[in-house]
Amino acid sequence: MPRKKEQYKLIIHNIGLVLMYYTIIILFPLVFNIFYPNELNNSYAFLLSAFLSFFIGYILFKATKDVSSTTVTVREGAVIVFFTWLLVVLIGSIPFILVENLSFSQAVFESTSGFTTTGLTMFTDVSKVSKLILVWRSLMQFIGGAGFALIMMGSVIGPKGFGLYHAEGRVDNIAPNIKRSARIITLIYITYAFLGTVLLDIVGMPLFDAFNHSLTALATGGFSVKNASIGEYNNLRVEIVTIILMFLGGTGFGVHYTLWKGNFKAFFKNGEPWLMLITIFTFSLIMAFNGIGKVFSTFSQGFRESLFQTTSALTGTGFSTVDLTNPLWINFGLGMFILTSLMMAGGGMDSTAGGLKQYRIWVTIKVLLHSVKEFLLPSKSVTKISAWKGQNKNFITNEDIKEIFLVFSMYFFTFFVGSLILSSYGYNLTQSMFEFASAMNGVGLSSGITSPNMPLGAMWTLTIAMFTGRLEFLVVIYAVAKLINDLSESIKK
Repeated sequence: MPRKKEQYKLIIHNIGLVLMYYTIIILFPLVFNIFYPNELNNSYAFLLSAFLSFFIGYILFKATKDVSSTTVTVREGAVIVFFTWLLVVLIGSIPFILVENLSFSQAVFESTSGFTTTGLTMFTDVSKVSKLILVWRSLMQFIGGAGFALIMMGSVIGPKGFGLYHAEGRVDNIAPNIKRSARIITLIYITYAFLGTVLLDIVGMPLFDAFNHSLTALATGGFSVKNASIGEYNNLRVEIVTIILMFLGGTGFGVHYTLWKGNFKAFFKNGEPWLMLITIFTFSLIMAFNGIGKVFSTFSQGFRESLFQTTSALTGTGFSTVDLTNPLWINFGLGMFILTSLMMAGGGMDSTAGGLKQYRIWVTIKVLLHSVKEFLLPSKSVTKISAWKGQNKNFITNEDIKEIFLVFSMYFFTFFVGSLILSSYGYNLTQSMFEFASAMNGVGLSSGITSPNMPLGAMWTLTIAMFTGRLEFLVVIYAVAKLINDLSESIKK
């Protein structure tokens, strides 16, 4: 029992520490009062949220200041990540309630969509939304994209925080310790965001828009400051830069690091980016050819629009250049099926994207090919399956295959159940499958179901899908299982 007590002191201690640092993030949008002084009246919402975060964090931190251990295992990490994300989402919803008068359910939906980098929104007209709120939405996605636990906990807790890193869904430890990995990822992320802002401004996007879209494109989040998303600009150069940013966001940080180090040999051996490129171009061509006369007038128009939508779907960004709620698109069965499938597939492992992840799909392909190869080889032949991940060549074990099978099973089972729940509210099955896949995989493309007037049951179904999907289900299951197990043991004693 003393061991359990120390575990929970460590959990509470680290949650408190992160909430105190979260205060700085909440206050960041107030910097924009310099450029928009008329927004000063809305500052109180962020000041109140920041105070609440610091107050709760300080109480939790001080109450456990005598914690004897600093090493966070995966078990403690799962509980810390679960409750940290929960508290961050709840506190982050306060400005939406105070400034934009959203209901509690709507505000939690918006906050969850932000931190999980989904991009589904309760706002029907973002042109009327406070500039501070627009920045807050973008910042949520930027922080949530790199992994709140990774950026905050890895930087705060240091090299002994592997349990948090792993529980947050990260497996590619770039540097020998977590603290250095967190700093490298932060540097890569911020550098890309700066360059993205500059490039979008150069190609014709206003600076405020460029800043927000650069953050949310890299986060593969999809929150936009325009009602028609990127399509409102009708600018090919803007679309090209955005596609590049989305692809960068959907590529694992380990792959980026190989390029930053000039390790081109390792870069070219990573299967994920090549699989993503092949998938995007193949399905863009299929959609373009099949959509002519249905949703596209010409092949060039079809390829341009298909390329953007497929990139957005696969990377889990959720930006769009077309209106997917248009009956022409809803009735474009092949196109909607492709986009739904790509949303399920997701981007690279250890990237800002959601979904099943390209690494798992790449390994699955290699396992299938290996099975065929083994069948054709002499019976006594022994071969191994390997796959490059960042700078490392990994040999695939039975545990890896079991983990992939478990994640795939959870995703498809949840997708099936969630789609049925949405359809029970009267939405057609195609829309329900598309919307739930979008929420669960952190994409944000919408077929028209998400709205501030949707049934509360459907709203909370999508909210839970976003939350559990971002933590890849297993973290939530492990955290809840540990809490129930520890509670039952204490009751028995």
